[in-house]
Amino acid sequence: MNRNPRPTFLEFFAGGGMARLGLGDGWTCAFANDFDPVKAATYRVNFADAGSHFQQGDVFALSAEALPVADVAWASSPCQDFSLAGARAGLAGGKSSAFFGFWTLMKAMSAERRAPPVIVIENVVGLLTSRRGDDFTALCGALSEEGYRFGALEIDAAAFVPQSRPRVFVVATRLPTANLEGASAFHSRAIREAAARLPEDLQARWIWWGIPSPPKRNTDLAALLEPDQSVTWHPAERTEALLALMAPSHRQAVEARVQARGRSVGAVFRRMRGGQQRAEVRFDGLAGCLRTPRGGSSRQTLLVVDQGQVRSRLLSPREGARLMGLPDSYQLPASQTSGLQIVGDGVAVPVVRWLAETLLEPLVYSKTASLAAE
Repeated sequence: MNRNPRPTFLEFFAGGGMARLGLGDGWTCAFANDFDPVKAATYRVNFADAGSHFQQGDVFALSAEALPVADVAWASSPCQDFSLAGARAGLAGGKSSAFFGFWTLMKAMSAERRAPPVIVIENVVGLLTSRRGDDFTALCGALSEEGYRFGALEIDAAAFVPQSRPRVFVVATRLPTANLEGASAFHSRAIREAAARLPEDLQARWIWWGIPSPPKRNTDLAALLEPDQSVTWHPAERTEALLALMAPSHRQAVEARVQARGRSVGAVFRRMRGGQQRAEVRFDGLAGCLRTPRGGSSRQTLLVVDQGQVRSRLLSPREGARLMGLPDSYQLPASQTSGLQIVGDGVAVPVVRWLAETLLEPLVYSKTASLAAE
């Protein structure tokens, strides 16, 4: 199959360009945008061609006429209002409503008969249930009104990297889909229930994307960490204070590893449980979901038990970048807070690559093959 020219995409809410990295060198970024100056600076320093297509600013200030034609539009709109950890104001919220800025552009391009034939909307799993599912229904209705069929996949980055990071990917298209439909492990219970809640006219537009599962992941959290001598550890009293915040079951899990005298690496989050602050540790080889550095619970801590000794420290931005599938050549901001902001707000690179390889590229290439046959 002739796969030239390379498919093109528009990336909205681009952050540090992780979706672009996931799509890979086989794709051409025709346009990218983000409002945040730190993210914009990070994008520019990592992509030499940013000057030709990256525009910093509010999505509501963009003009559809200025956007180039592309095969795919990717939108990872701000997720705070959909987050299970947030107020869940839904699409009416001040941040997630940025989606409407993006959608206004897509509608305008559609009216000009220039809309991308494929749209990907990535967000947190709370999108499926926000306002009892009304927001997801509204999103599907908006896609349908512009002539798109659509389906959703729940993909946890843990299938690719040692980080628990479930996300929803709504993939909408105007292209033929017969060879891409079927069963998938990414049709989670939440996806199935969200589809079942849709009214009949929208259910008729639904696509069960049949993408396969990836090969089994072969790395764990410990494999991605910096050498012990290269990092800053908490004072012993701070580690003891962390252990004191643990419920008995979590403290017992630590003690069992102390007694084993081996090496174990755990990821710790502080959470409120029953009105009390608790530290919760997991030793399953996964980091918890990376978040932006806002509030105490967002700062993920590592607990290392080695030869009976327990030490703790904060996860570094570089380690966070590895947990997002970023190469060590990816340039992070000098500030640790900014670095954590970049990785905590991003999309896991290997997840995007898998989605591109198993779904987006077959969709786009089928369009190219059909045009070539005409």
